[in-house]
Amino acid sequence: MRTRRDSEYRGGPVNWRIILSLIPFLMEFRGRVFLALGFLALAKLAGVTVPVALKFIVDHFESPEEAMVAVPLALLLGYGALRFTAVFFGELRDAVFARVAERAMRRVSLRVFEHLHQLDLGFHLSRQTGGLARDIERGTTGISFLLRFMLFNIVPTLLEIGMITVIMLVAFDASFALTVLAAVVVYAVFSIYVTEWRNRFVRESNLMDNRSNTRAVDSLLNYETVKYFGNEAYEAREYDRNLEDWEEARMKNRLSLAGLNSGQALIIAGSITVMMIMAAHQVAAGRMTLGDLVMVNAYMIQLFMPLNFLGFVYREIREALVSIERLFKLMYQPARVVDAPDAPELRPDGGTIRFEHVHYAYTEDRPILRDLSFEIPAGQKLAIVGPSGAGKSTIARLLFRFYDVTEGRITINGQDIRSVTQDSLRRAIGVVPQDTVLFNDTIRYNIAYGRPDATDEEIERAVRMAHLDGFIDSLPRGLETQVGERGLKVSGGEKQRIAIARVLLKDPPILVLDEATSSLDSHGEKVILEALNEVAARRTTLAIAHRLSTIVDSDRIIVLDQGRIVEQGDHAALLGGGGTYAQLWTHQQQERISDSAGSGETVADTQGVEIRD
Repeated sequence: MRTRRDSEYRGGPVNWRIILSLIPFLMEFRGRVFLALGFLALAKLAGVTVPVALKFIVDHFESPEEAMVAVPLALLLGYGALRFTAVFFGELRDAVFARVAERAMRRVSLRVFEHLHQLDLGFHLSRQTGGLARDIERGTTGISFLLRFMLFNIVPTLLEIGMITVIMLVAFDASFALTVLAAVVVYAVFSIYVTEWRNRFVRESNLMDNRSNTRAVDSLLNYETVKYFGNEAYEAREYDRNLEDWEEARMKNRLSLAGLNSGQALIIAGSITVMMIMAAHQVAAGRMTLGDLVMVNAYMIQLFMPLNFLGFVYREIREALVSIERLFKLMYQPARVVDAPDAPELRPDGGTIRFEHVHYAYTEDRPILRDLSFEIPAGQKLAIVGPSGAGKSTIARLLFRFYDVTEGRITINGQDIRSVTQDSLRRAIGVVPQDTVLFNDTIRYNIAYGRPDATDEEIERAVRMAHLDGFIDSLPRGLETQVGERGLKVSGGEKQRIAIARVLLKDPPILVLDEATSSLDSHGEKVILEALNEVAARRTTLAIAHRLSTIVDSDRIIVLDQGRIVEQGDHAALLGGGGTYAQLWTHQQQERISDSAGSGETVADTQGVEIRD
């Protein structure tokens, strides 16, 4: 069954205004463009005079008394010079224009890349990485093709058709010029009509290619899951099923292309035959020389060679436009979170955070936060706890402005975060996420990502503060160790320590700890908590926690349930209240006692009572 996404991808005509949108990319090197057009005109002018030289050569050899050595030799040399000139100016044209096309690809690729980073989190959560990468790759390649062939094949071919028609009209009678124009019109109408018909097969082929690539990337990214369940054969079958659909789509594409090429060849052969019959009749009647016959044949071959190529170019341009269409849809995908006009930079000044009557819903029928209000004074630590789905992580995402609130407002130092630049807001906040994903590079690179201009000494200091130095010293390559794609070569705890070192290097005034120690054992948790507490002592800190033992030192704790605050206070007050927090605390302490049973491990609560097996 066709999905809505598929039908959108396949339906509707290609937007030809895309071509106009590429003009600014040409104007960056307008001097090169005009120089290339000059070389183009010279190449075509030399090209259309070649058959004229060939006519005079044949006419000079038509009768023995005119077969003098000097004149034919000069004509032959001129003929060769004209052919070389046509090719030489064509090569100069390509060399001059190369910088324009490559720079346009670079500019568009960069613009799409920057725009994708500006889109909201919702877009990236629903994207298909494999298909997205193919859309960008095909789109940028299509732009280069479009710029080159629109400017240097369609325009010069039309210019050449005009020149040849004028020459036929001047050198012979109007019937030859009319025959040329008729042949061109029939060829063009047939090519355009059939190309439009087969364009659906091109779209379907691209769609199937995206599907198979997306499936392959998704499977490889989830390599461990595939192995856990022994589903290698299942993944291969699914991938092959997608490849089978791609194969069928490609076959339709190939067969329709064969039909188009055959029809074009028939029109070309028929047109040349008609012109030769007309020329032969004129020669027989004595109204044309043998050289004229050769010139007519040369012009028809010269005309239909680029015209045949024009058919190919038109097909390729249509395919390129289909690919560019997808790329431009990405480029013009509206960003839901944007800076206000002339937005100033955030001035954290300590970083007092206020949530004022905040409502948020991912969709209208799925409210997450309901009339949420609280304050984190500058330099203090506030923890948020609650069951899964209560809205804890949503609070962090709203503060970081991955989304904008539905109602109410969030302020830092009295400034509504929607009124300041996103860049300045995010520079002021450091995040240690629950699920740390690293770049496929070295440990040094991933730590330095917090501040790319940091010195080696600053990186090493962050490593020590995150208590990562012992692990790094045990590695043969130390900080230069590769972590693998998504950090799969290091453990979960090591990834979180790297994330902590990264945020320490960033040194922001506001910290967000989203289950920052969830992947650590009890010993590692204690060590990292000490480091985090030391760093958080002079920062405004929002801690989202599942394990209550990690946030007992918070200045205030908020208990969230179904998007509302049900309890708040410090650890001692909430335990004394005997409410939801106290129940969660008791439950987790019992779990810890159960986990340590039989090991002789000591479990200490925060009130100084030791519990032994």
